[in-house]
Parts: sequence; C-alpha cells; structure tokens
Amino acid sequence: MRKLFTLLTSAACFLAFLSFAPAAPGQSPEAEAKVQALAQQLKLTPKQEMEVLPILKEEAPKFEAIKNDPSLSGMQKMKQLHAIHSENAPQLQKILSPAQYQQLQAIREADIKKAVAAKRAGR
Repeated sequence: MRKLFTLLTSAACFLAFLSFAPAAPGQSPEAEAKVQALAQQLKLTPKQEMEVLPILKEEAPKFEAIKNDPSLSGMQKMKQLHAIHSENAPQLQKILSPAQYQQLQAIREADIKKAVAAKRAGR
C-alpha cells in the first residue's frame, strides 16, 4: 500500500512539474500541447508518462524545425520525420503496450498525411 501511495505521489509531482515547467528551448507552446494531447490519447499510465513524455518532448522541436524548413521538399520532410520516428521506435516499443504503440504510429502517420495535404493545398 505504501509503495502504491509513493508511486502515485511521485507521478502526480512529476505531472505537476511538467505542467508548470517552461517548454524546452525552441519548443513552441503548440508543440507542448500536442505532446500532452498525445499522452492523453494513448491513455498512458503514470509510469509510462514519466518515461514517454521526455522522449516526445525531445522530438517536438526537431519536428517543428523540419516542418518549418522551407528549403526541404514535401518528400524530404516526410523522410526526415520518419527518420526521427525510427530513432525512438525501440525505446517507445519497450515502454508502450503493442496497442498503444500501434495507435501512436497511426496518429503520427495521420499527422504526416495532414501536413502533406496542407502543403499540396498551398497553405
């Protein structure tokens, strides 16, 4: 019982820290919100959040830099985004359940397709 209480208290403190901590340098508030929304969509346990959120927060500025780089073509951007996903895939697969990982992949693919469609529409 005491271990459970300690774990829950630690998780709550960590989440409070994440919610009040400033975003990482170069990370936009939109990226921060997207990471938090992704964590909620995946229904992460407190332990998973403690392990996954730092990985996702580290990825966010890289994604933003790629998306906002006008020198890259749409195909180059897509390849670079996939490369970043592949870098962290082994870590995430160890932390997430197979269903959560599959859901994460689907969300990421949908985001990439949405970005490509927006680019084609001339936005």
